[in-house]
Amino acid sequence: MVLKDYVCVDLETTGVNTKWSKIIEIGAVKVRNGAVVDTFSQLINPGEAVTPFITELTGITDEMLQGKPTIEQVLPEFIEFAMDDVLLGHNLMFDFGFLKQNAANLKLAFDKKGIDTLKIARKALPNLHSRGLEYLCTHYGILDENHHRALNDAQVTSQLYLIFTEQFAQDFPLSFEPKELNYRVRKMTPITERQKSYLKALIEYHQIEIDYDISQLTKNEASKKIDKILSEKGRIFY
Repeated sequence: MVLKDYVCVDLETTGVNTKWSKIIEIGAVKVRNGAVVDTFSQLINPGEAVTPFITELTGITDEMLQGKPTIEQVLPEFIEFAMDDVLLGHNLMFDFGFLKQNAANLKLAFDKKGIDTLKIARKALPNLHSRGLEYLCTHYGILDENHHRALNDAQVTSQLYLIFTEQFAQDFPLSFEPKELNYRVRKMTPITERQKSYLKALIEYHQIEIDYDISQLTKNEASKKIDKILSEKGRIFY
């Protein structure tokens, strides 16, 4: 039986690693009987600067994120929006991994079943030049006006899924069955006092202006920032 009720979700993030990359936008559409009945769209302040690469990719700038709510505020709202629905997405485990990790960080439950349109495309369209979302939208004539913005990508993924159900559901029924989404949550340890002292000393010594709150960093995030300063500026010499 083809799923007709679901929430299709897409994220924009500052990178690809859930250990230190941040969610900067969540977009989703709620579908009932194949039709969109509600939407969710929110920019999120990540507490750090967005790289030029991410701005070029998504069009999201630091200025757009200033004053926006944090993930601590937005994620509970999205979880309420998604309710008990099956999740749909293109390369869904990327988005689910970020959502699950951040939910775990906030001690929120987020257990889901899902369907991945990328997996359907790989199964049903093995000879296609690409199975990327943008390419598939062009291939099927889906209007993709604002690619790499979360709500747009959620909307076009939902449209793509409807096309896939018409063309491939009978031939590949297992690909259209919701499956448990399993992501191994990584334990996020707060920054240590030793890291905090050393990072502050490096910043002061090299006279670096920062755009993040040191006390809010995790141990992994602090290590990454220390390594970056050491590689670019060098150690402290007295």
